[in-house]
Amino acid sequence: MNLFLIGYRCTGKTTVGKALARRLGWSFVDTDRMIAATSGTSIARMVDEKGWTYFREQERQTLKALSADDRQVVATGGGVILDKRNISAMRKSGTVVLLTASRKTIAARMLADDATEESRPSLTGQGLVREITSVLGERLPLYEKASDFAIDTNRKKIEAICDRIIEQAGLKAEAG
Repeated sequence: MNLFLIGYRCTGKTTVGKALARRLGWSFVDTDRMIAATSGTSIARMVDEKGWTYFREQERQTLKALSADDRQVVATGGGVILDKRNISAMRKSGTVVLLTASRKTIAARMLADDATEESRPSLTGQGLVREITSVLGERLPLYEKASDFAIDTNRKKIEAICDRIIEQAGLKAEAG
């Protein structure tokens, strides 16, 4: 079994995923970072040079390979739910957890994160707040449909988020 963390950008997938993997004694994988490492280029550059369709195919192949393994916490890219094959692969391989945050929290986290420019290319060419509102409005129903359950990450401690995920997924944390 794997745990797949889905949700919009900056909802805490990587941060929570790392802590959750430590608690469970599982490995942690961030699909965007894995794609960048494998390709030798940033997501922003890949999208700029080869387009979103190329990136989405790399994402699909990466997720397919990861789904064959076990005992992993996988932080997915925000658009992973745009391809039904990804949703099917995640559901067959484990539990899908939606992490949510308010638009205001997402914007603040994006602005505070130095990795935003390299790893989060614009999806619409709109300003930050308009893009968040527009894209989140389109994707939220897809996230909700794809997930087994959702956890709000607004003003919550990482350990408390991990506790809820472990409890709701019916897992046990490693001792110590």
